[in-house]
Amino acid sequence: METIFDHITADAAAAAPAPETLPLMEAFYTLQGEGYHQGKAAYFIRLGGCDVGCSWCDVKESWNAGLHPRVRVAEIVEEAAKYAARMAVVTGGEPLMHDCTALTNRLYKAGFATHIETSGAWPLSGEWDWICLSPKKFKAPRPELLPLANELKVVVYNKSDLDWAEKWAAQVTRGCKLFLQPEWSKADQVTPLIVEYIKEHPQWELSLQLHKYINVP
Repeated sequence: METIFDHITADAAAAAPAPETLPLMEAFYTLQGEGYHQGKAAYFIRLGGCDVGCSWCDVKESWNAGLHPRVRVAEIVEEAAKYAARMAVVTGGEPLMHDCTALTNRLYKAGFATHIETSGAWPLSGEWDWICLSPKKFKAPRPELLPLANELKVVVYNKSDLDWAEKWAAQVTRGCKLFLQPEWSKADQVTPLIVEYIKEHPQWELSLQLHKYINVP
């Protein structure tokens, strides 16, 4: 039986960008709100297209790549270079639905450190200084990405997600940073659970969506 995600994937494949273009949903300069680099100035590049389909996703408008304009990679990087920070975070959607090689090449030439936020469900492309792997139950990460992750960030929607998080923590490298992050709509209920869990399992750290608390993009 076909689903909406079959159509999204088919649309993305049919409209595969030329090597020097990507479907850009939005790009903006702000603070990194989550994980290990929380609080640092960063330029975010949000690419359209996702077939993971998290029910609680807060950027569902990113799912269909065909809804977003194809922009030359050179233009994306030129805009990023107008700002002071030299940390670029490529996110989505699911950015690895696209070949990110040209994008990271140009970002490096412009002096940027390259970060990616990914579910790991697609093959890795591009050269990355920091890989934040955020696995989702809806589509598992590819095994070859697990040892490459610098940061494992698990979104916690209910108590059972804590056990699920340990499944992935056992598969990343010892040096990978481990974060538990409350799903925003359930933060009041699950944050106390996460706090107690981290007190008992101090290898984990708490990630909060700082940008939502201080009302920045």
